[in-house]
Amino acid sequence: MLSKEPIDLKKIKKEDIDKEILRLGMIAELDAVSLYEQLAEMTSNKTIKKVMLDVAREEKTHVGEFQALLLELDKEQVKELEKGKKEVEELK
Repeated sequence: MLSKEPIDLKKIKKEDIDKEILRLGMIAELDAVSLYEQLAEMTSNKTIKKVMLDVAREEKTHVGEFQALLLELDKEQVKELEKGKKEVEELK
């Protein structure tokens, strides 16, 4: 993603804006996790690797914060996450 919004927030209905803001935040954080983990894998400098992986872990916490807020606002999302979890369990 690297600072480019995948959706135009100006076109979102007022009642949905907070959910979309949280989703966009989650996308940005997941993108950062991926970037930092890839950079950590590329470096041979142990200190840089350690810092990159530590920052990636912090970004995962941010994803969790945004998700917690999203689940308070979007009950359909809660339902679908549970459905997805059950489908995975059935495949094990």
